[in-house]
Amino acid sequence: MTETSKTQVLVVGAGPVGLALAIELGLRGIEVIVIEQRSRTGAQPRAKTTNVRTMQHMRRWGLAQALRAAAPLPYDYPTDVVFSTTLFGRTLTTIENAFAGAKRRDPRFPEPAQWVPQYTVEKILHERIAKLPSVRLLSGTSLEDASQSSTGVTATARNLETDTRRTIRAQYLIGADGARSRVREIIGAKMQGEHAFALNYNLILRIPELDRTPPARRAIMYWLINPKSPGVLSPLDGNGEWAFITRLAPGVTEISDDEVIRRVHAAIGRPMPVEIVARDYWAAHRLIADRYRDRRMFLAGDACHLHPPFGGYGMNLGIADGVDLGWKFAAVLQGWGGEGLLASYEDERRPVHLRTIDEAIENYRTLSGELLKDDLDADSAEGERARSAVAKEIIATKTREFDTLGVVLGARYNDSPIITGDGSAPPAEHYANFEPSAHPGCLAPHAWLDDGSSLYDHFGLGYTLLLLSDAAAALAQEIEDAAAAAGVPFTLLDLRGTGLEKLYAASLALIRPDQFVAWRGSNVDVAMLIRKISGNESNVQPNMQSKTQNLGEVFGRVAS
Repeated sequence: MTETSKTQVLVVGAGPVGLALAIELGLRGIEVIVIEQRSRTGAQPRAKTTNVRTMQHMRRWGLAQALRAAAPLPYDYPTDVVFSTTLFGRTLTTIENAFAGAKRRDPRFPEPAQWVPQYTVEKILHERIAKLPSVRLLSGTSLEDASQSSTGVTATARNLETDTRRTIRAQYLIGADGARSRVREIIGAKMQGEHAFALNYNLILRIPELDRTPPARRAIMYWLINPKSPGVLSPLDGNGEWAFITRLAPGVTEISDDEVIRRVHAAIGRPMPVEIVARDYWAAHRLIADRYRDRRMFLAGDACHLHPPFGGYGMNLGIADGVDLGWKFAAVLQGWGGEGLLASYEDERRPVHLRTIDEAIENYRTLSGELLKDDLDADSAEGERARSAVAKEIIATKTREFDTLGVVLGARYNDSPIITGDGSAPPAEHYANFEPSAHPGCLAPHAWLDDGSSLYDHFGLGYTLLLLSDAAAALAQEIEDAAAAAGVPFTLLDLRGTGLEKLYAASLALIRPDQFVAWRGSNVDVAMLIRKISGNESNVQPNMQSKTQNLGEVFGRVAS
């Protein structure tokens, strides 16, 4: 027998991307079914960096403190990266406060990054969706096929334990189902770019002796630069569980357990008991889908973009996809959002994906093996010179991998069809230097208010209009009235007298549900503004065409 279920949105994949999307929809009361074919419990060699932008979302969802409490390493654990010959060998240099993870108050953002295994992130997200009555999770269920009409999607899903089928009817379907996406296959989208730069081996290891006799300096990563076993060791908890990344030689597709142990001992610098908990082969790619959508079916996360995991971007980039799609789907399903919102998804996210892929590829250029020099461990003048030289090279080539605010918070939607520009130029892009700007399309500048709260804490699930000057009060009321008439969820936030007019360089600033600036100024055609931000401009049509006609040309910025 085939059971039939109905929902508003079907999400394929219950990793961080699918769960983020489900939370955004569930918070707005949208009915969601999430299907996931694999067990996602236990240690897996996946992401470990939850960056400051994702932590902003965690704060919005009420999860920031829960995630920090669940993180296995202590709250005050330093987020430094140590480069040394072996774990107990000679230190070459240290990059401090990687990913802006130091637990201190910063005017630029409300939440520092958190070093935490992805399986812990997923656990916290699962706990959140369990409290959202409109979200239903079907584990052990795979998507077999899907078709669509002008009014909805019909999917066939299979329970892997009972081998029974279920028909799911939804208005929209999102493939957050990873690099081997079934949804991508169904809609006929193609990944374009460069495949398999090299084969790598990720391991989760249990090394209890490292808990009893840890390295002299605590760090979230130890880049180990030696000819016998170049790689990266990272602590996952305080109980001897570590992650280890090593690269395989050209033509090698697997390594034995004995070889793994040998490499681990060489990386540590001494023998000790090692247990292999989990392992994963992976190849670095530079790939992006030729399109993210076929009418009512969409792609998000690794299903539409892949890059090396250097810079901590992957999981976080996908979560941002889920956030972007979430509020836009809710707007359309609630009746106030138009087709322009859905069309803007690829227009907005693709340039961000391309820029981030560029950064990840740049970081992948220089790994531990490329930093090798003779005499690094030598107790001699030659050794001193070699260590000094490689330290300079590390700072020159690896700093951008760990100093990333310009990419993480500097992502922006310059040419979005649902953003109203003001004629100003956005700040220059830089991988590290982040200049807060209220230029339309940029992330809203953050500020701490006098009561100790974050400005972001006062943004609503809909649009938020910041009133920053007495002179703009009448226009603010006119915008609020027009939004109410159009059914656009809207909050007017009176911040006159707070000094934020200078930070925002405007009397009014309209903030989207995802905290990006949609418009700022003191004069506007109000009716036009409301139509534009809600995606209801009459000339918008569903976009089905490829956005990347020549990826070699696009990717050439870094490949050269």
